[in-house]
Amino acid sequence: MDATLYLIAVIGVMAGATLLTRALPFLLFARGAEHPTLLYLGRVLPPAVMTLLLLYCLKDVPLATAPHGLPEALALAAVVGLHLWRRNALLSIGAGTGLYMFLVQSGVFG
Repeated sequence: MDATLYLIAVIGVMAGATLLTRALPFLLFARGAEHPTLLYLGRVLPPAVMTLLLLYCLKDVPLATAPHGLPEALALAAVVGLHLWRRNALLSIGAGTGLYMFLVQSGVFG
């Protein structure tokens, strides 16, 4: 098989699998959206996923060496503060990421 054709086939299979995994829950649970298990999962999974992402992001923060996690703490405070103020996830995550990148890349903390 030609290399180009092989790559196109691989991309096609990956695109199809991605589309299927994204669309399958909507197809399977279209009528059962009021099921108590789905309602429970819809209520508890978003905070659980956000908690896991937060723990994963903070797992390698060097607390024993300078700057002792100060850029991460400031960015996290900015995210929480903006989210409590505006209730806009895109704004709070984007601004927090921007602040963190500025603090880390500018050398403010050494």
